Parts: sequence; structure tokens; C-alpha cells
Amino acid sequence: MVTRSNPRRAGVGQPRQLPRQPPSFGPRPVRRAVMGAAAAVISLGGCGSPAGPDPTASVPAPSVPRASIPSTSVSSASRTGPALALIVEPENGYRSVDLMIAGARRTVEVSMYELADSRTQALLIAAARRGVSVRVLLDRDYHGASVNQAAFAQLRRAGVPVRWAPEGTLLHQKTVTTDGTASAVLTGNLTSRYYPTTRDFAVIDRVPASVRAIASVFAGDWRGQPVRPGPAVAGLVWSPGAGPALAGLVDSARRTLLVENEEMASAPVEAALEAAARRGVDTEVVLAAGAADDATMDTLTGAGVRVVTPPDPRLALYPHAKAVVVDATTAFVGSQNFSTAGLDRNRELGLITDDPTVVGPLGLALRDDLSQAVSGRSASPGQDPGQGPD
Repeated sequence: MVTRSNPRRAGVGQPRQLPRQPPSFGPRPVRRAVMGAAAAVISLGGCGSPAGPDPTASVPAPSVPRASIPSTSVSSASRTGPALALIVEPENGYRSVDLMIAGARRTVEVSMYELADSRTQALLIAAARRGVSVRVLLDRDYHGASVNQAAFAQLRRAGVPVRWAPEGTLLHQKTVTTDGTASAVLTGNLTSRYYPTTRDFAVIDRVPASVRAIASVFAGDWRGQPVRPGPAVAGLVWSPGAGPALAGLVDSARRTLLVENEEMASAPVEAALEAAARRGVDTEVVLAAGAADDATMDTLTGAGVRVVTPPDPRLALYPHAKAVVVDATTAFVGSQNFSTAGLDRNRELGLITDDPTVVGPLGLALRDDLSQAVSGRSASPGQDPGQGPD
């Protein structure tokens, strides 16, 4: 069994250092395909009607500067929006989350491992000042307190209700829920310094049962209740307790398996990946450099798993996403790193879906990342291989 507390060799608890200049990405046919697929996403029936504008629509340029990156939207839906919509980062620049907060009329509930984005913080304060009930729950464990302290203090000074997650609970969940009708389930933190160079995803979920479950868990976490698995709602994957669902998803693969994750330190998931490759599934995994120890890498590759890592942070996106695509028909997107803590101890949330509006663009993005990486172990000289369990 592989045991490991952190993928990094040194600097535990310190933020990942970015290159001096944002990566210069040349034309990428697959990325263009992602953007093309985005325009083709259609609205699904039977979904709730959120108060406020569609968060997957275009957003006016914010008054607080963001990094200059392309914006991509995966939905051209009406105001009601699709039941599920995939947001691809860094193309979208987290504008969809901004718009959810800016359009909220009644409530905003945020559970976030790291919050360090002046634009998001300003939008939360503005929402509270126009009478929206805003509540923000931030992680304090690991290095959460140091990263989140400035946002915590700013929100509190502005009168926004903000709390630390209970001591001893690593709140690694990344969700924003507005008006009880839409939840953004993110793989990435709201930490603007990482936006331009990091691969992440979000799913805007408007399925009423899912949104109610997410709100219910938020209420319990806000009250400081002991962390336990969330309600059993179809599609939602809660931690603690996510291991069987994710290992089972990998076990379901029959033809192809695409995985991107920042960590690989879960014996059940590793065993499932190895078994998939041995039964003939084309199994490809994108990992952050240093995300798996040498023994794990050797075991995976020995079983026939193709494992790739970015060759250089200036040339490829850092793989912070936690995503799986099985047989081009089923997908997982969430906050869970494939580690014992991420699956069995932390507060985390992801979702599994067969919705083609999520599966198709997600698969294209993962293929793009595979095309930019190299097989085997790779880390540039002096590169910090990870952000810890982010």
C-alpha cells in the first residue's frame, strides 16, 4: 500500500511557485475543439430556474483586473441554463463563478479550501451589501489559515458572515451555491495567482436534488457538525467515503480511461487503474510532477498504464484538476485528489455524470493535456511539483 502525506519533496505547506511569466501557449487544435464544443452545448429540460443571469454566459470585464486569458463558455443556454454545464479553466477565468455571485438575489454559500481573489471577495461583499444572505466557510487546517487569513479578515470587516471550518477538519471542498438553485462544483480554488497557468474545471449543477444536498451539507458544516458523508444523491460523490465510488468508476471502464489528478496515493484507485490496463483498457493518466512516488509510478507503468507529467510549467498547464473520463461516456469532476486523505478523511465534493455536455468537452481538454505532457517522471529544475493537497 502506498502511503504518503504530501506529493512534494520539500516546502510542505507553502504555495506553489509560478514561473516568472505566464506560459505562452501556441495554437492548439484540441483546445480549439474544446471551444467549438462549448458553443454546441444545449439546454436540458427539467432543471431549476436560478435567480439571476446564466453563470455560463459571458461576463463583462471586472473592475478588479484579472489575468489576460481566453474566456470560454460551455453553454449558450437561456437564462434558465442547462441542468449541468462544464466550465474549462483557465479559458473561462472563473468568470462563471463571478457571475453567479453577482447575479445572486437571495443567498450565496461558499465552501472553499483557498480564497485569495480580490475580485471574488469584492463580489461577495457587494452581494451582502445589496441584501443577499452571504455565508463563507474557509479551511483553517494544513496551510489554510495562512492562505485564507486576508480574505477572512476582509470579509469580516465588511460584515460578511465568515467562519473557519472546525478544527481538525480539512475543508478541501470547493463549491459556490446561489439562491438554492445552482451550485458550482470546482476542482480549483478561488486563488487568482494560479488561474492563468493551471488546468481546472467546474460543473454548474442546477439539478434540484443535488443543490438541496449541497446546501444541506453546507448548513451542517457551518454549524460545526462532525464531518460525515453527505446525502446519497445520484451523481454526487462526497468525502469522506468517496473511495468506493471512484474505484468503481475506474473499474467500469471497458475501452478507454482518461485521468487527470494532482496526487496519486490511494491504494484502491491505483489497483483499479492497474486492473483496467491489464484487461486491455487504454488507460492514460496525467499527474503533477512528483505526485506519485517512484514505486507507484513503476507499478502503474508496469501494468500498462501510460502516466504523463508536464515537462515544464512554462510550456504546459499545471494539472491541478481532479477528473476522469470513462469510455467517452461517463465523467467525474470534483475536489478529490486520489489520496487516502482526499477520499476518506477530508470534506470533499465531486460528481459523476453521463451528461454529454460535460463528458465531451472534458475528454477533449484531457486529451489536450495529454498531448502537452511527456511519459514518465518529469520535473523541471527547481520546479515545485505541487501545492499540497489543494
